[in-house]
Amino acid sequence: MKKHLLAAAAAVALTLPLSAGVFAQQAPAEHHHPQFSAEDHAAFTDAKVAALKAGLKLTPAQEKNWPAVETALRDIAKARAARFAEVKDKMKDIHEHRSVIEGLQLRSKGLAARAVETEKLAEAAKPLFDSLDEAQKRRFAILLHTIAKGPHHGHEFGGPHEGPEHD
Repeated sequence: MKKHLLAAAAAVALTLPLSAGVFAQQAPAEHHHPQFSAEDHAAFTDAKVAALKAGLKLTPAQEKNWPAVETALRDIAKARAARFAEVKDKMKDIHEHRSVIEGLQLRSKGLAARAVETEKLAEAAKPLFDSLDEAQKRRFAILLHTIAKGPHHGHEFGGPHEGPEHD
């Protein structure tokens, strides 16, 4: 019972606007985004994965397909955090001197990585998705879209932005 309440609370928390006072600590003015630690990212990933699973209300037969989806989601979150840290480090040194071409190259690299990750998620999720009923499929789409809106407004699980200028 407690597990279900915790998952439901996480699902509700994920739908609240991120501009609420909970995230009062802001990054430098040019980024307009909260600062999150590696622990924060891990906690949000845990909550998002738990919310998706809780929202799907999987049957025992469907549960066997869940681990592949969870692994893919966690791998995407880890890879995205690593890319963000890499881009952020590069930008510290070259931010003022970055050319438009360097910016396009960084964006292209991020989009290519996201394309690969999105395909892996699609492959991992297909067996589970195929086993879901129509209500579960609808919730899967809604919840996946909702959790994709990460704390940096980039889309952790497949959205359009990459790098500190967008995250």
